[in-house]
Amino acid sequence: MPFDVLSMGRVGVDVYPLQRGVGLAEVTSFGKYLGGSPTNVAVAAARYGRSAAVITKTGRDPFGEFVRTALEGYGVDASFVGVSDIAPTPVTFCEIFPPDDFPLYFYRLPKAPDLDIRVGEVELGAVRAARIFWVTGTGLSEEPSRSATLAALEHRAGAGVTVFDLDWRPMFWTDPASARSFYAEALRHTTVAVGNLDECEVATGEREPYAAAKALLAAGVELAVVKQGPKGVLAMDRDGSVAQIPPVAVDVVNGLGAGDAFGGALCHGLLSGWETRRTVAFANAAGAIVAGRLSCSDAMPTQAEVEEKLRATAPQDQDQDRDQDRATTPGNAEREV
Repeated sequence: MPFDVLSMGRVGVDVYPLQRGVGLAEVTSFGKYLGGSPTNVAVAAARYGRSAAVITKTGRDPFGEFVRTALEGYGVDASFVGVSDIAPTPVTFCEIFPPDDFPLYFYRLPKAPDLDIRVGEVELGAVRAARIFWVTGTGLSEEPSRSATLAALEHRAGAGVTVFDLDWRPMFWTDPASARSFYAEALRHTTVAVGNLDECEVATGEREPYAAAKALLAAGVELAVVKQGPKGVLAMDRDGSVAQIPPVAVDVVNGLGAGDAFGGALCHGLLSGWETRRTVAFANAAGAIVAGRLSCSDAMPTQAEVEEKLRATAPQDQDQDRDQDRATTPGNAEREV
């Protein structure tokens, strides 16, 4: 049976301090969690009962064993998790200074094993058969992962839903200026693009939300999802319909992982056949829930938790939706924001 969600790319171990407001030099205790954005998306999708798998590589070390065991524990198929001898499994540390400062420290040198995925190692049959195939910008940052990612996208040839998480991490690129051309190539094979304003600017040159969404649609996608931080999320379909989803209030514990929760929930909504507004509102609420928790993978919510969050915020959201609907009529759409 094909997977509901098959993601490809980054994996690692997140080592998060168990103390808030303390720099790494002073932290005395840590928690160890499964990490890597596309890996977390697969975990989030599995939390909604979706069959999920991830194409990636670890090092030949105990952390690699931890990755496989953790994936199996979350119900994510680890059959496509290979082993590379180029480096150990990546580790990522962070500092936690709520509500909006979470510095990340990536230990992925000289090259992360998940960037050592090669074209001939990718099970293209599984890629084509998956109902949703999820890739990220990091997968394009270096060879041989770049060629493997683009080959997998090309092999999809319009089958199912293909999501490109723009996922801009400039520290992973030896030549950041070259990124846009590779993003453009990936977008040609993409049906859904997801990114924040910085990522949209890298991919399209546009930073204003409506202009960025239109540029993503012009690049070939069917649905553009633009995250605007405290201004919520803008989603634009190819037919020109717009959904502006307001932010969800949350007492932030750790903002890391919220985007991955958003991604897994977005997949669930797309697979459920929901209309765009419901899908993006559900994903937005899932992201807020995880922002209020410490870890990423462990923190992914269930559908019942997300629906409860939506019910709790519904009155406020409905008021904001009415205001936004008035602001986003065809004559006013360009002037909002």
